This record gives sequence, structure tokens and C-alpha cells, in this order.
Amino acid sequence: MIVSELKDRLRADLTDAMKKRDSLRTSTLRMAMAAVKDAEVAGKSVRELSDEEVRQVLGREVRKRKEAAEAFTAGGRPEQAARETDEAAVLTGYLPAQLSDDELRAIIESVLAASGLSGPKAMGPAMKAVQAEVAGRAEGGRVAGLVRARLLG
Repeated sequence: MIVSELKDRLRADLTDAMKKRDSLRTSTLRMAMAAVKDAEVAGKSVRELSDEEVRQVLGREVRKRKEAAEAFTAGGRPEQAARETDEAAVLTGYLPAQLSDDELRAIIESVLAASGLSGPKAMGPAMKAVQAEVAGRAEGGRVAGLVRARLLG
């Protein structure tokens, strides 16, 4: 049975936040643990998620929070937008550091050169290869934009 160190860390941090009466961290970590549990019971059988799968769940939750913050800002609700942004910041602490644009461009260059991909029709295979190399250290939209720019330019 796989024991997820990240999931254990989330549990320990949740307990710590509850003891400190940190309502933001407590509610955010409870939500994150619920999302992880939902992912574990999704599908045909219940299973324990690996650290990488837990990171993917947390990444989706961060993305949801950022999108919600943008929607609340556009809707003139700055308090809710700030809350969503704060929750995203808490969850981001559990994810690997994001790559800079220069680091991302270097990875894209090396992957495209190694696989010999070029031209706009290579977008799908190029994205698949680059995403495998990036492994959650950059948002998909950012990666897609840079890959597209490189393939078209």
C-alpha cells in the first residue's frame, strides 16, 4: 500500500492549524483533504493516491481558487476574491516551485530539439512531451502559450 507523505503532511498541518485556531488554514486544508478523498474514491475502486496524484489534486484546487478570485473580482466582490486568493496561497505551499519563463523556454527548446518537432501541427505531441518534462511545475495554459509561440515562430 502506498503511503502518501504529502497527504500525511496535510493531515498534520490541519491538526496544527486547528490547534492554533487558524480558520483560513483549517478550512482550506479541510477542503483539500476532502478533494483528495473524493479523488481516492472516484472510479471503480477505492485507492490511496500517490504524492504526485495528491499534487495534481492540489494543483486543480489552486486553479479553481484563482479562477474564482478572478470571477469575484470581475463581479465586484473583493472580499470573496481575497479569500479565494488566500486559499490558493495556502495550497500553493504544498506544490513544487513554479518554473520561470526562461526555465520553461529552455525545457521547451530541449524537448522540441530532442523529439524533432516543429510546425503548428506538432502542437499535440509537443505539449505531451513538454508536460511530461515539466511535471506540474508550470500551469498548462502558460506551457501551451509558450509551446505555441515556439512552434509558430
